[in-house]
Amino acid sequence: MKVKGMPTPAPRVRRLSIAAACLAFFLTISEPAYATSNLQVSVTIPMVGANLEASAPATPEEVADPNPSLLELDAVKTVDASSMALISVAARKLELARQPDGARAVAKEIIAAKYQWSEKQFTCLDQLWIKESHWNYKARNKVTGAHGIPQALPATKMEVVATDWRTNPVTQITWGLKYIEERYETPCKAWSKFKRSRWY
Repeated sequence: MKVKGMPTPAPRVRRLSIAAACLAFFLTISEPAYATSNLQVSVTIPMVGANLEASAPATPEEVADPNPSLLELDAVKTVDASSMALISVAARKLELARQPDGARAVAKEIIAAKYQWSEKQFTCLDQLWIKESHWNYKARNKVTGAHGIPQALPATKMEVVATDWRTNPVTQITWGLKYIEERYETPCKAWSKFKRSRWY
């Protein structure tokens, strides 16, 4: 119903009035609930991958210790020192045996360690190898091809000790002593055979 002389409210103003009235009503009925609320809210967050199987623990071989213990370091140092000592001894023997007197000394050392032959046996060995090569590791028989201090024939026999038999007098001595033991038992028996046959 329109009242004569009064302007008609605009539609937008009317909508705002209705919205304000609804908001006031809502606040009136809901305020006590907010003021006295003791509600507890719990939120459950699902775990990602909760159903996945647990991975197997890493084995000691799979996990390398980045910080080795002092005992482990000492063990490595000991091994290295021992290896270097062995290399040093071998090098000393090799250099010593390149000369006739040094070769004799090396032969005596090997005999004492492995064969326990008497001094008399070494005298027989000395005479035998003087005749064969004069304790010269480079000695080679041009006719037969016998080589080295013990004059191995064929020379390749010495490969059972090492492949450096051409240049290593220690390899030659080691093979020669073993050959004498296996074939004649002692150097004196080998020397006796040489005196009869000019070979042993």
